[in-house]
Amino acid sequence: MNAVASDQDITRSGDSSPRALRDLTGAYAFVGSRWGEALSSGGELLKVLASHPVALARAQASLSLEMTRITLGRSRLRPDPEDRRFTDPAWRDNPVFRRLLQGYLAWSSALLELVHGLRIGADQRRRLLFVAEHLVAAGAPTNLFVTHPGFYDAAARSRGGSILAGVRHLIEDLRHNRGLPRQVDKSAFRVGRNLATTEGAVIFRNEVFELIQYSPRTATVDAQPVLVCPPQINKYYVLDLSPEKSFIRHALEAGQQVFAISWRNPTATKRDWDLATYVRSTARAIDVVRDISGDQPVKLLGACAGGLTAAVTAAWLAGRGEQSKLSCLSLLVTMLDSPRSRRLARVADDTAVTAALARSQFSGVLDGGDMARTFAWLRPNELIWHFVVNNYVLGNEPPAFDVLYWNSDTTRLPAALHADLLMIYRNNRLRSGGDFAIDGVEIDIRRIDRDVFVVAGARDHITPWQACYRSMQMFRANMRFVLGAAGHVQSILCPPDDDSARFYVNDDYSLDPAAWRRGAREQRGSWWPAWVRWCESHGGERIPAPEVYGNDDYGPVEPAPGRYVRQI
Repeated sequence: MNAVASDQDITRSGDSSPRALRDLTGAYAFVGSRWGEALSSGGELLKVLASHPVALARAQASLSLEMTRITLGRSRLRPDPEDRRFTDPAWRDNPVFRRLLQGYLAWSSALLELVHGLRIGADQRRRLLFVAEHLVAAGAPTNLFVTHPGFYDAAARSRGGSILAGVRHLIEDLRHNRGLPRQVDKSAFRVGRNLATTEGAVIFRNEVFELIQYSPRTATVDAQPVLVCPPQINKYYVLDLSPEKSFIRHALEAGQQVFAISWRNPTATKRDWDLATYVRSTARAIDVVRDISGDQPVKLLGACAGGLTAAVTAAWLAGRGEQSKLSCLSLLVTMLDSPRSRRLARVADDTAVTAALARSQFSGVLDGGDMARTFAWLRPNELIWHFVVNNYVLGNEPPAFDVLYWNSDTTRLPAALHADLLMIYRNNRLRSGGDFAIDGVEIDIRRIDRDVFVVAGARDHITPWQACYRSMQMFRANMRFVLGAAGHVQSILCPPDDDSARFYVNDDYSLDPAAWRRGAREQRGSWWPAWVRWCESHGGERIPAPEVYGNDDYGPVEPAPGRYVRQI
């Protein structure tokens, strides 16, 4: 659920993460991890291997035979063509580096095949594969100075400057970044200067959120406004990242009125803020927007955890008989349905969930930085070792990339909200119905009688598209499902001028996810214009664009992007 950038969002490379790591979902970030737990799993792997001496001996014999072929130059092992770690020609042309690469491929393959072939339970195998795949990711020869051919090339070009820069980066990260490589040059960005720059004003503020009204960019606008409900982790401006990537700006230029919630970054004193707190706040924002727009119904849009909040708010309003306040609902990379597999068992069993809840209850919040680090270790090749190579081995500066800056601009989750989210995903409370209530109102997604536009990402490892698709099937109104071809963030950031963008559609939503995908048609370009057309079909009449922010009851407090987005 955490809106952390995926591998494609960051490196735009092929997905070289092993299967067990790829299969994990964003729900794991709410569980978190500790080094003690990782060491325990590593110890379990050693004990299991020691208890299977015959299988271990066979693996060793097979590995020894392949290593002999490698030494004699007769091995046919080659890296996956999609694995960007080994694109340097030296891995193919230099006999030393070629043998080094083949040795790595041989032992990593032997280890994974060994764990796959052990006669152990499925859950234990998944846990051990998780450990083995981390060992494989860490053991790549690209991760070390002396075994990466690019290290020597960079050192020669810079006359040793790259070596000094790499050492400096390593020392700085050990001192200031908990030993992980920095992913972005933070000095290149400032919120309100080159991020979140769309003109607007804060027209309402309470202790939970600010409400931003954006300045119209057309002479006439749709009478029914759009309200954006962003995720509670990271900041709202993923939807207003830069002028060329701003979903909000695109909607304004298409003649929509747009308002956006900006959540306050809670401290431990707000530990009791739960999902109900955020649902009431979203409903409050809806009321303010309707007051300003002449009681028009609102087109509610939510992303990631904000999408879950928006859907629960819609169900809460339906249960209160106030569904007329909404015109339609849009959910971006939003998972309401619990991941339907046993994948989480390897790391998110009852003991881990209990420990995670205890940690957040003790501290009062779940820190977004901890969740970001957890996600990084779920995608080690792309989110850890890629930057080890760039920053330390090659001595390059971290990239100046707006998505990465937003990704690093994390917030905190109150302990109560953390508990609610864990229980929703752990127990699938939104699908079962009748198991969850807010202020005495039963939360039942099936009560929502408004059309729904759902966007998912084919490469999304945070909210897997299959879970987003099943979440869409929970609604009983007319649905529209769009599958972007990218990862979690890049499926949202899909501007029309991106020539590489594409998405998939299939109007038969009675199918299971796999059958739906087989029958889906590819559409070139961005889904943003399709969403605008859908909004127009669910909107009102065209009216003159408002000339002032707010109204007599809700005047401008300060210019956008406001105060809360700058809180750390």
